[in-house]
Amino acid sequence: MATTRDFGEWLQDYARQRPDFAEALLREGIDALLDGEVDVGRSLLRDYIKGTIGFEKLGKAIGVQPKSLIRMFGPRGNPQAKNIFSVISYLRKLVGQAKKAA
Repeated sequence: MATTRDFGEWLQDYARQRPDFAEALLREGIDALLDGEVDVGRSLLRDYIKGTIGFEKLGKAIGVQPKSLIRMFGPRGNPQAKNIFSVISYLRKLVGQAKKAA
């Protein structure tokens, strides 16, 4: 019997295995935010974070409590521009560092 997996779990696993996919996920999340699709953008960024760095490490890196980040990117999250741009800036730097190391 086949077991079913939650789409979010599959997406996170795939992002871990495929850095190019993870980078595209980040880019799509940012583009969605800039296009005014805030809910879609937050959801994509949440999946990206969960599939790559995780909320614990991200929180330590940018000085924000992980629980605050989880709420910020949750379905009812309402992040301030300052907070969301600090997250995006840090994530983009990580992608750049990963490319240099590869």
